Amino acid sequence: MSEQRHNELGIHPLDPGAAGAGELLKRDQIVRRTRLLVLVVLLLLALGAARTVVSRIQSSNELATGTQERAKQYVQTTQATTPESGQSLALPGTLQGYVQAPLSARASGYLKRWTKDIGSRVEKGDVLAEIETPEIDQQLSQAVAAREQAKAALALANSTLARWEALRRKDVVSQQDLEEKRGSAAQAAANLAAAQANEQRLRQLEGFKRIVAPFSGIITRRNVDVGDLIDAGSGRPLFLMSQTDPLRVYINVPQRYAQLVKPGEHVTVTQAELGGQKFTGTIARTAASIDLATRTMQVEISLRNPESKLLPGAYVSVALDLPAGDTLAVPTNTLLFRREGTMVAVVGADGRIELRRITLGRNFGQAIEVADGLQATDRIVLNPADSLATGDIVQVAQTQTKAPTPVPTPAISTSGRAPGSEQ
Repeated sequence: MSEQRHNELGIHPLDPGAAGAGELLKRDQIVRRTRLLVLVVLLLLALGAARTVVSRIQSSNELATGTQERAKQYVQTTQATTPESGQSLALPGTLQGYVQAPLSARASGYLKRWTKDIGSRVEKGDVLAEIETPEIDQQLSQAVAAREQAKAALALANSTLARWEALRRKDVVSQQDLEEKRGSAAQAAANLAAAQANEQRLRQLEGFKRIVAPFSGIITRRNVDVGDLIDAGSGRPLFLMSQTDPLRVYINVPQRYAQLVKPGEHVTVTQAELGGQKFTGTIARTAASIDLATRTMQVEISLRNPESKLLPGAYVSVALDLPAGDTLAVPTNTLLFRREGTMVAVVGADGRIELRRITLGRNFGQAIEVADGLQATDRIVLNPADSLATGDIVQVAQTQTKAPTPVPTPAISTSGRAPGSEQ
């Protein structure tokens, strides 16, 4: 303050020479030093507090970053592959004789004898059995007598007609009487023809007493024995025959592969009981339509069997070699089975998970076919956790696992006894 202001307030400057002036100056210095010290302490405290706050913020950020890093899931990925070779489709089938026929009797009577039993190999025309037909024998005897009677009646009618024609020329009889004789002669001729036809019918029935083989093959069943009553109208077969070379095999191809099966292609037929021995067959024909009930197409296969190693009625497996196509396959350890269906976890470009539903096809063992839902460029998570959900952020490992190339092992159809692939 100025001196004038001090005077107005009644404050007078100290006299340096006055008593206690030194103490006041010393006190003033102490106050100034104290103030300076307090300011320094406050400044130091502020710097310490700021440093603590900054340190805590850094620690919090580091903790959040560490927590986020620890919470981030590291995954290994793979990609879908395509089969390097053609597909092999195995389907169940049953061997059937190329021709199978039940042999029934055309004549009634009693079985006199049989000459061939089950398992017998016969040639076309061989006699299998004979039937004793006493009723037909009697009917044939009557038919022969009736024929002779009709023949005699015709001879009489013709001679009578000749006499009446001579009398008519002499105008002894009327024209009407002559026409009546001509009618009688024509009727006698018709009666003879009927008698001859009846005799021929019975002789043919006599020929049916012998049961003969209609083709070469084997007897697979014999249903009669000596003395059995044979009724021609019952429809009961006496024998069952089957032609064993070649054989037929019918299989049902799923709709997914129906377009790939063509007549003339070769197939491989195996029977488990024959120790893995393979037989080559040829696709003879296809139904060229899909069954509405089973969604399959029936295919007929012709199979040579010259050594009769294959038996009609046996269960076999038929392997069809199909084109590779453009199907994809993924490892089995990429699948997630959820309530919504079978899924795989696909990693997007932003590192987020997308659970994608897929349609499975054939099982190749370590890999399984994917019919729909994937592309060849998709990154698929290996061994996905059950807790993985759509939108999760993951870190892909640097080393990407290569998916195993699917080996074209047989895939069993849903038809038949063997387990099958999904339709």
